[in-house]
Parts: sequence; structure tokens; C-alpha cells
Amino acid sequence: MKLKSLAAVAVVSAMAAGNANANLLFDIYAGATAGFGGATWFADEHESYTAQSYGAVLGIDIPFVRGELEYNYLTSDDAKVHVVMANVYAKMPMPLVKPYLGAGIGMTVGGDYGDLDAENGMAYQGMLGVTFDLPIVPFNIDVEGRALYANHVFKLPGDYANLVQYDARVKLRYVF
Repeated sequence: MKLKSLAAVAVVSAMAAGNANANLLFDIYAGATAGFGGATWFADEHESYTAQSYGAVLGIDIPFVRGELEYNYLTSDDAKVHVVMANVYAKMPMPLVKPYLGAGIGMTVGGDYGDLDAENGMAYQGMLGVTFDLPIVPFNIDVEGRALYANHVFKLPGDYANLVQYDARVKLRYVF
């Protein structure tokens, strides 16, 4: 009888404890992203392609604001671009589903398009989405729409190619 009581107390305690950082004012997290959408290259002509994005994030989450560092790998047909961003999100502190609005600034740090190498140009992005805060488990899922503008990504003869990438993205974040 004592063993069953001890097991019941252990299970209830583990469920009530939830996340180890539940009593702190902030959470540190790491995660991965994947998205699908389109890309438009602006130079002499406008060319649009389907595009995918993959990335990794590391951030801090406090009650009304979230900040993160993000790496993105953007690919569309023959073009590939690596982008590093610093993002800030304003969020609504609701229990399970948290809407948010975000903005980011960064730069392209490499990539290629055929025989052209990417330049180190500035990049800006805006995000609108919702976070699903999973109870008990230390994971959050973000679903968002995102638009990214990168300036002077590839140097063309007499001009630069600029990028606008827009996609729907899913982010899985592990909260430490």
C-alpha cells in the first residue's frame, strides 16, 4: 500500500511541477523553423519563384516580449541565401494561445545564384502569428506569416538583385 501511495504522490508532483522554469520571470529557448511560400527577385526585371525556408533560433521569452537570434536558410529554384537576424516580438499574455507581432533586422551572410556569390546586405522582416503553449511539456509551437526584404543580395552587371520572401512558417521551440 505504501508503494502505491508513494507512486501516486510522485506522479501528481511531477504533473504539478510542469516546466522547471515555471517560477522564473523569463524562459530561455532553442528551436527550429520550416516555411513555404514565394520569393521575388527585384533587379532589371521582377522574377517570382516558390521558396522554402529553414532555420534555427535561440531566444528569451518574458511575459509581454520575446527576443531571439535567428539563422535562416532561404532557397528558391537556383538561389540560396543565408540570413542572420535579431528579432523582437510583442505578444498577448493569454493562457494557451498567444497572438504576437514581430520585427527583425539582420543581414545576408552568404549564398549563391548560379555562378554569383551573395553579398553581405541588410535584411528586414515582419512577422504575425500565434504561439500554442503546450501544457506540461516544455515545447511551444509558433505558426506565423512572415515577409523578409534583403537589400543588395547579388551583384549583377550594372545593378543589384534585392529579395522579398514571404512564407507561412512553423517554429518548434524547446523551453529550457
